[in-house]
Amino acid sequence: MPSCHPDLHHLRQAGVSVVVDARDPSRLPALLHWGGDLGTDVDLTELALATARVTGSSLAETHDPGLLAEPSTGWLGQPSLLGHRSGRAWSPRFRTVGILREEVEGTQRLVVDAVDDHAGLGLRTELEMLGSGLLRVRHDLSNDGEEDYQLDALVAHLPVGAEATDLLDLTGRHCLDRVPVRTPFTVGTHLHDTRRGRTGADGASVMVAGETGFGFGRGEVWGVHLGWSGNHRGYAEHTSTGERILAAGELLWPGEIALAPGARYRSPWLYGSYGDAGLDSMSSRFHAFVRGLPHIADRDRLITLNSWEALGFGLNTASLVALAEAGAEVGVERFVVDDGWFSDRRDDTRSLGDWSVAAEVFPEGLGELATRVRELGMQLGIWFEPEMINEDSALARHHPEWILQVPGRLPERIRHQQVLDLTVPAAWDHVLETMSAIIATYGIGYVKWDHNRDLVDAGRWPGREAATHLQTKACYELMAELRRRFPHLALESCASGGARIDLGIVEHVDRFWTSDNVDPRDRQTIQRWTQLLMPPEVLGAHVGAPVAGASQRTHRLRFRAGTALFGDFGVEWDIAQATPAERTELAEWIALAKRFRPLLRSGRVVRSDHPDAATWVNGVVAPDGDQALYAVVSMETTTGYTPGRIRLPGLDRRARYRLSAVEPAVAHNGYLQRPAWIEHGGLVLPGSTLATVGVEAPVLWPDDIALVLAERVSGEAS
Repeated sequence: MPSCHPDLHHLRQAGVSVVVDARDPSRLPALLHWGGDLGTDVDLTELALATARVTGSSLAETHDPGLLAEPSTGWLGQPSLLGHRSGRAWSPRFRTVGILREEVEGTQRLVVDAVDDHAGLGLRTELEMLGSGLLRVRHDLSNDGEEDYQLDALVAHLPVGAEATDLLDLTGRHCLDRVPVRTPFTVGTHLHDTRRGRTGADGASVMVAGETGFGFGRGEVWGVHLGWSGNHRGYAEHTSTGERILAAGELLWPGEIALAPGARYRSPWLYGSYGDAGLDSMSSRFHAFVRGLPHIADRDRLITLNSWEALGFGLNTASLVALAEAGAEVGVERFVVDDGWFSDRRDDTRSLGDWSVAAEVFPEGLGELATRVRELGMQLGIWFEPEMINEDSALARHHPEWILQVPGRLPERIRHQQVLDLTVPAAWDHVLETMSAIIATYGIGYVKWDHNRDLVDAGRWPGREAATHLQTKACYELMAELRRRFPHLALESCASGGARIDLGIVEHVDRFWTSDNVDPRDRQTIQRWTQLLMPPEVLGAHVGAPVAGASQRTHRLRFRAGTALFGDFGVEWDIAQATPAERTELAEWIALAKRFRPLLRSGRVVRSDHPDAATWVNGVVAPDGDQALYAVVSMETTTGYTPGRIRLPGLDRRARYRLSAVEPAVAHNGYLQRPAWIEHGGLVLPGSTLATVGVEAPVLWPDDIALVLAERVSGEAS
């Protein structure tokens, strides 16, 4: 039997191991390993000996950064904790005073308590290994001294292997959310800060380190994500002494967190996902966590029709009823009234904060519309932007002090609006009560919660101290209270599209608006990289009009609907004005979305590393491996006439599968050329053959899509 030192802790779940060395109580424990499963017979004492660092600096000893990177231990990289007491207690050195090891509902937990008596600080670090193999860590800092402690930074980090030579980060902008950036993981610090007061379309959604040339299905990878919706800092650091870490934490403004004696600050969770076979294996752990949240698992996924790109601000009862009736005819299950239903809101310059129905446009209120929507068998949803305020609004005229600002000036306007100070209890109550009245009066089942500007000069009343931290907390609390009042209510997080998608706000919402851009070519990129973190069924993906508003490109309905199929399917198009043929085809696509809804909300996301960059292959494989749906996407004109064979990953290699093309009948004649296996009505092959050899791809026009269905047949492959 291997030796088992009581202060060497091995957490292991779902193919992942974490080893923590807590043998030296004079310092914080160190993470010796985060990566592949080590099994049950590893000798942890020998492992600690094998991984002991070689001294290579002028310091007497070289130490790994431990659970908290402290310069006082000889760590010369980025410090985890920055703070002081009027210039004193600026270099802490914690010692361990207690360790709790427990397992709670399938989660393995290690809780480390530490103190620095001289600095007057206490630290609790929680390390959790979830059943999916997802790791998460956070710090809880307490001021145990007699004076205020000014906290400037507290980040968490995780070590990665020496094999990690490549970095993948994400950037982006409005209407092109989450674009990948690949760089070598060289010596130094790759820093990614976000000061937008929200996650950001360009935020460090997932930062990944991995083996050279890693892809969706190949290479060892380590990825981290910060579960926080405000300002944040993420970085990858490779020191000259060989350590490699991924780290993230809340990014604080000066003076934002001042801990009074006895006060505490808890950092957001840093989530870490290890993958032994590329990005898909990493993503599967994030997806399992989101799908395990009770409100996500229990929520119905309804086909949604939203009014914005159909009607804009031109709302009235007649136009909305006509749109809802057209939606019901094609199978829509939820109808959402977007911006423009309230007060004097005829454009985007006024009335944010005045959450009462526009009497001029709806003299009888929204009752007639609500009744008709329910008669059509649909749920009614509505748009709010609770955290925002227009200067031209009754609310701003009555309470100008409720605008986040610094002394002497208002922040620069963005989209003609300012940010409402939710840290003021009366402002928070105003939003809660006005929203509650609308939800209760009209039986609202769904709220599209928007957030259309960054936080600039965000000082809170009355002292105008930096407020981004407290504003983010107040938003979470407002969402939580609405859900307590209306347990049936579903919330969608929208922020200029997909600028607030993270594992902090997912605790409070059911769905994300992935991007304001519904152009299917751009959406293929946006959805592919957003799904590094989020499973497809929580990402709103809507069929837009033939001409996309964000790009002015024109696409056939098959490409628009086939792209939306691999998300939470919906419609963003004035289908009351669509042709009968378009409505017929859309109805068939909606029927297809309903048919595959159980698969898409539970299956494992897979993406093929196809050598032709013009051809993308992605799919969803059922948990039991009985069924899989793949999309073959022509993103641009191929260099050769045919993209060649495509491999279909994720199937049970021992099983046999019947392969067939599946699309609405009206969409079947769009291929440039069909391969023989489609012409012959399909084929049967082992999963191992489909993953290794693959099948010939259909030849498609640029900006087009074909769907391939794999279904298990009885008997195993020989």
